[in-house]
Amino acid sequence: MLVSATEMLKKAKAGHYAVGQFNINNLEWTKAILLTAQELNSPVILGVSEGAGKYMAGYKTVVGMVNGMLEELKITVPVALHLDHGSYEGCLKCVEAGFSSIMFDGSHYPIEENVAKTKELVKITREHGMSLEAEVGSIGGEEDGVIGMGECADPNECKMIADLGIDFLAAGIGNIHGKYPANWKGLSFETLDAIQQLTGDMPLVLHGGTGIPTDMIKKAIDLGVSKINVNTECQLSFAAATRKYIEEGKDQQGKGYDPRKLLAPGFDAIKATVKEKMEIFGSVGKA
Repeated sequence: MLVSATEMLKKAKAGHYAVGQFNINNLEWTKAILLTAQELNSPVILGVSEGAGKYMAGYKTVVGMVNGMLEELKITVPVALHLDHGSYEGCLKCVEAGFSSIMFDGSHYPIEENVAKTKELVKITREHGMSLEAEVGSIGGEEDGVIGMGECADPNECKMIADLGIDFLAAGIGNIHGKYPANWKGLSFETLDAIQQLTGDMPLVLHGGTGIPTDMIKKAIDLGVSKINVNTECQLSFAAATRKYIEEGKDQQGKGYDPRKLLAPGFDAIKATVKEKMEIFGSVGKA
């Protein structure tokens, strides 16, 4: 059964580890992530962007697939199904479809409007027993065609949003989505520390977990980051394994073209990536 992410992230914050949010794109992704979480006895958050939700035919399809897998793969670790970077309308659709958690990304609105819309969603998610993530200060990189350069959030604005009754907060600390450019300046630990001082026990979220050096990840966890989002890294490892399979001509041997065979190396690569991340984040054995 799906659960909200509140409990797992409170435990992570208190225990100084982080729970990974791994974005799903299809059945292979979902199955690989769930099986790895079960094998490692780790809580997990399945992230769905609005684009991926559309690609998978809609949010109800996603909920049906995930709920079916939890039952048939006998998944007993805590699993949250979370809308990633949701618009206000997208959030409402996911409440209706049966998600257990949503992120409202109001970072592009003036702070007053971000506050007003977040307040509405706090009320709605409470009624449905769901968890709510909000964002302050945009995360850089490319997200559904929007490119930004990793800005740092204003700690006072973070406190304003944190005080509305949300469950966890994503704040820009120089992190970006996608691959990090060679001239990236690194995470701003001063900003993170200032935000943590003002928001106290609130679990903080690090978006764009791909390509951040391990020591920076560990330092961020020490400073209150309890949820780390990974998407690009799974995509890259899946693509590399699939490329290798085809370049070695395996799709032309026997029934190598069968999607179950063709996608198997990529599936295994996602599992390996998720395992590596869960070990770094410290969530193994924490279910």
